[in-house]
Amino acid sequence: MSLKEVIEVEALEDTPLIQFGRAERSGPRASHYDALVITAILANYEVGRIFIDLGSSTDILFGEAYDQMQLGDVSLEKVNTSLYGFAGEVVHPRGMISLPLTMGAGTTRKTCMLKFLGVDVPSAYNVILGRPTLTVFQAVISIYHMKIKFPTPWGSRGSPRRPPPI
Repeated sequence: MSLKEVIEVEALEDTPLIQFGRAERSGPRASHYDALVITAILANYEVGRIFIDLGSSTDILFGEAYDQMQLGDVSLEKVNTSLYGFAGEVVHPRGMISLPLTMGAGTTRKTCMLKFLGVDVPSAYNVILGRPTLTVFQAVISIYHMKIKFPTPWGSRGSPRRPPPI
């Protein structure tokens, strides 16, 4: 009688296949290094200039956008953390806020509650979506196609429109 090793195998999730086709490439982009910037619905406001940043370990809502949304300081939770910029400067956040973010439209939309750090620093963007959001949405990004996709109950969907360059 010989001993056989039993390997535990987990069932695969029933997640739709996410892929990008040649026809989905938009505009003449022979060689580009553009950032992926989208428009989405944040707390019932259409917000443009949302930068998708795979290098960010947090989601950021910049002070100017926060103020325009008139959310009030009562919504902010105090945080005891600091952020460090490219030049090593220290940024002390206003606080943390939980807000619903909707990407896509119609049956291609998905809404998730997210936590944003509110910061008062000048920025060309209103929001930075980092790895936390991309993980929650199970998002896949293609810089080549300038698209973001994520699974929904109706299959692989979502490709928020890209606002015109600033």
